Amino acid sequence: MSRNWERIRRNPVPSLLRSLLTEHLDPGYAAAAADRATGRPGTSPRAARVWLAAGTLLTGLVLGVAWAQNDSTEAGADRTRTEILDSLHAGEDRVADLTARRDELDAAIEERRAALVPENGGGTVLDELREAETAAAAVPVRGPGLIVTLAEPAAPPNLSDATRRTDRPSAVVLDRDLQAVVNALWAAGAEAIAVGDVRVGPGVTIRQAGGAMLVDNRPVFSPYTVSAVGSPSRLQTSFVVSDAYLRIAGIQQLYGVGFTLTEEDELELPAAAVRKLGSSGETGYR
Repeated sequence: MSRNWERIRRNPVPSLLRSLLTEHLDPGYAAAAADRATGRPGTSPRAARVWLAAGTLLTGLVLGVAWAQNDSTEAGADRTRTEILDSLHAGEDRVADLTARRDELDAAIEERRAALVPENGGGTVLDELREAETAAAAVPVRGPGLIVTLAEPAAPPNLSDATRRTDRPSAVVLDRDLQAVVNALWAAGAEAIAVGDVRVGPGVTIRQAGGAMLVDNRPVFSPYTVSAVGSPSRLQTSFVVSDAYLRIAGIQQLYGVGFTLTEEDELELPAAAVRKLGSSGETGYR
């Protein structure tokens, strides 16, 4: 068998550790000594100071430009953020004012309607009309009931630590989870339901858009409260044996989602925005 492989150098280039242990002097010193021995001119101290000053000036200029750009970018971002927040708050105030105005007009319409309907035989018509409005979630509802609360799990203690990050999505509570809870409460005998401050009525959808939870196209935020008016004991007894309860309990065990049931003696749910059907099937809000 040929043993040529034994004559092959395993490491033809000295390792860094060996260089550090055997070559204690930087090669630049030896080069400078050789230049002086041959009489070649080296860099004068004055030229070195000039180059040092030029490098310092250039470094300062680059850092100054970078700081100025960063400062202007932060100022622009803060200004944009402030404008967005102001616009959001103005929109919320506008919605609150319009909601209050709508409630005042609804009360005036109710008084006018009661005055126009004749007393003889008009009570039945009013009762039927109120039942239709209640079914359409067009009037506020007050009474005892049950509150189901879902909350997103707490964030990890150190988000910058890559070892603690998980592959799960940022939103653990999904729209289908809230839909399952709402449907289970309807099946349990709820008379009226609201998610947050948004009343659930015919045509109201619960869906996600990106990271936002939308109920009737209005954003709601964690913790999500689902309020149901009805007999508290009946609602809780029927809800705890439903598939929705098992679903949310499983999510709670797996992901740490907050999940509580609370019986309330008095709940007040707002009226929903009533849609009016047009002759061509188009829908609008009243």
